[in-house]
Amino acid sequence: MHVKRITPVLLVKEIEPLIAFWVDRLGFTKAVEVPDGSKLGFVIFQKGSVEVMYQTYASVEKDAPAGMASEARKGPTYLYMEVDNLDAVLAAMKDVRMVMPVRTAFYGMKEFAVQDPGGHFVTFAQPAAAAQH
Repeated sequence: MHVKRITPVLLVKEIEPLIAFWVDRLGFTKAVEVPDGSKLGFVIFQKGSVEVMYQTYASVEKDAPAGMASEARKGPTYLYMEVDNLDAVLAAMKDVRMVMPVRTAFYGMKEFAVQDPGGHFVTFAQPAAAAQH
């Protein structure tokens, strides 16, 4: 078996507040956008070969089998993203709720974490020896 891709799907109350986080701050594009009434029900944010999907609780509860839908609101999810310029990401996140200040972890990564507008946690990391100043 060859795995071609693995993509997280994060469930949220609403997608619209996440657009600025992923598009404006991190430079992703909205590769796919699926409406659900007057709101968005599903979005794929993409940058190069990296993507993350968001789906609303309401959308997944309409679409998923009952056993899955009943688990939808139990999050949050934790994402770990290795980047090539931690200082640039830190600047882009300057007014986002930081949940872990910049640190160098015992495994050699310089990192920090924020909470996205949907309530999920995103840790940004870069090898400590390659950190930008």
